[in-house]
This record gives sequence, C-alpha cells and structure tokens, in this order.
Amino acid sequence: MTYPVDIHTHRLPNAPGQAIENCLPDAFQAQPEGWYSVGLHPWYVDKYVWNDDAFRSSFETILRHPQVLAVGEAGLDKLASVPLSFQLEVFRYQATLAETTSKPLIIHVVKAVDELLALHKELKPAVPWIIHGFRGKNAQAASYLRHGFYLSFGEKYNTETLRQVPVDRLFLETDESKENIMKLYERAADERGISVQTLRESVARNIRKVFFSH
Repeated sequence: MTYPVDIHTHRLPNAPGQAIENCLPDAFQAQPEGWYSVGLHPWYVDKYVWNDDAFRSSFETILRHPQVLAVGEAGLDKLASVPLSFQLEVFRYQATLAETTSKPLIIHVVKAVDELLALHKELKPAVPWIIHGFRGKNAQAASYLRHGFYLSFGEKYNTETLRQVPVDRLFLETDESKENIMKLYERAADERGISVQTLRESVARNIRKVFFSH
C-alpha cells in the first residue's frame, strides 16, 4: 500500500497514492490507487439540496468508499456568500457523517473560530478534526490543540507556529498550490531544525493513525 504524504490537494498528485485529493460529491470518481476526501465546501453548500434523501444516500455511499479517507472539506467561512446559519447546518450534517463512517473531518475555517470550537464542544467528536491550510499564530494554534485538533500547513503559514506545533499533531498539504509537496517538507524540516527524513517519518505516523486506523 502507498500511503499519502500530502493530506489535502485539489489537483492530481504526481504519483498515484501520493496525496489525498479533495473533491465535491459530484466530481468524485475513484482512480486506481488514489486517495480522496469528499465533502461540501462552505462556498458551495447552497448548490446542493443536501437535505434531499436521494442526495444524502448518494453522498453517504461515496463516503463509505474504501478510497475515501476523510469527510470534507467541511467548514465555516464568514466571508462566503452563503449565510452562516446554513453553513452551520451543513457542517453538523457532515460532522455526523464523519462519526458514522469513522473518518476524520477536514475543515476550512475563516473568521469563525469561536463558532467552530463551540461546535466541537457541543458534538464531542470521536474522530479527528483537522484544520487544513492553517496560517494562524501560536495562541490560536494552542487553542485548537487544547481541543484535540490536528493542524495541516500548506505553502503559506506563520513560521513560528509551525515550529511550535507538536509533531504528533502536524500534517502538510499543497491545497491549491503548485508547490511540490516534498519542497514543503524540506522547508518545514529546515524551519523546525530537523532532518527531512525525521519529519517525514513523524507525519507518516500521523497519517497512518488518523486516516488508516479505522
């Protein structure tokens, strides 16, 4: 089995199985040896009749596909045109699906940290919640970590935060960047003062634990 090294990307990986490719439900089409996360992004939730029985049945079938490793990206985004109240409904739905499928939840959050932490306290998830593309400072990272979140860093991030996050709660991703994932590992390893091999081994343990232990 090939384990991914990039936990969140919107483009085809250079090699099958290297990355977890994110897609919306109507774009999901599993390729041999590929890994996926599938969810309703807060920017697009109003384009789906998410409470329709036929849609739910189809979506839930997709999430149970063995090559789908995570639900999401789900999220809350106060800059999106979709009302936050509607985003909250859809987020709760996807968080519930993450629990029923025993798969982690990949999260997009913009200016809605308090609402997200309140949901985490309310729902008490058993599965990991992962903030993707984290760019916040140490104080915000510490708040997420206290609540049990994992943090995934892309091309742009706060360097001091990257240095301080415990390695057992850390992921790397390319998201929409064209940067090669191994370049991100090299840069992150340099900034943390460790070897690339050490960082890769640590993140690999996190990947196996979070995405392949269910």
